[in-house]
Amino acid sequence: SMAYTNSGRKKKGNRKKNTARKSRFVPLDRGDHYRRETREYPSCSDTTGVAAKVEAPRYTGTLVKGIGTMHKSNAIPIIDEEQMKDLARMRR
Repeated sequence: SMAYTNSGRKKKGNRKKNTARKSRFVPLDRGDHYRRETREYPSCSDTTGVAAKVEAPRYTGTLVKGIGTMHKSNAIPIIDEEQMKDLARMRR
């Protein structure tokens, strides 16, 4: 192509100028605005009851003896003493 030199760089001169006509700015007519007709829906008037605060769930049983960590911060439940000993014997 004639737009590039032998080394592959693009030449600065000999470019075609943009001959397309530019459109002129036409300001927006600020006359009547369109408003969609919508029905009015009133809010629900039944707001007399207030929800009570719910306590966070807690474990109250006796099956789980404790919590152990398997790898990094992976917490697992300890159910019996044998499982506790197995977890203590594990190596990395």
